Amino acid sequence: MTAKSGRNALAFAPAPPPFGDRQRRRIGVLGGSFNPAHDGHLHISQEALKALKLHQVWWLVSPQNPLKPVAGMAPLAKRLAAARSLVRDRRIIVTDLERRLGVNRTALTLKHLTRRYPGIDFVWLMGADNLKQASRWWRWTRIFHTARVAVFDRSPYSYGALAGAAAQRFAKVRTGRPSAIWFRLPPVWTYVAIRRHPASATSLRAQIARDT
Repeated sequence: MTAKSGRNALAFAPAPPPFGDRQRRRIGVLGGSFNPAHDGHLHISQEALKALKLHQVWWLVSPQNPLKPVAGMAPLAKRLAAARSLVRDRRIIVTDLERRLGVNRTALTLKHLTRRYPGIDFVWLMGADNLKQASRWWRWTRIFHTARVAVFDRSPYSYGALAGAAAQRFAKVRTGRPSAIWFRLPPVWTYVAIRRHPASATSLRAQIARDT
């Protein structure tokens, strides 16, 4: 992918609506397969909007997560349509930005976003289960150095995640109060304790299989 093609792809990226002022915008980025999107994704997004004082949350529906098998992955168009049909909050934007960019690596996605939108402060949103495996991601430390990171409780994964490689590597830049991440430049991350939500993509796929 050339730099020019990257800029063209970002022309299709969601953009915050005009607010009529020059205040910097705070955007949460929730990436994933969304196979399928469910109420748990909505729950994390809505909690993020409140706890982190966000203007919007962008759902980045991945063409293919390199750590997940292709088998059982619904087509991207189907996953996008299902996610959009689920969302009712206008502050949550569903996008196929990674497909348009031709990337499926979080570090590259955030690099493109921060360059394209220098007036936006991005925070990468992830569940504790993803923090636990984050050290397996491609150039994972760049994620923490490119954008702020907010990790949301997902028991029973949380205990292992907070003792894992990623949390320990960046232990000194963790802030206790979620909204305090905006007073520091990356790397900085926070852990957000939220009410547990029972929904998961795995259980939903199992239910769909039983019903068909």
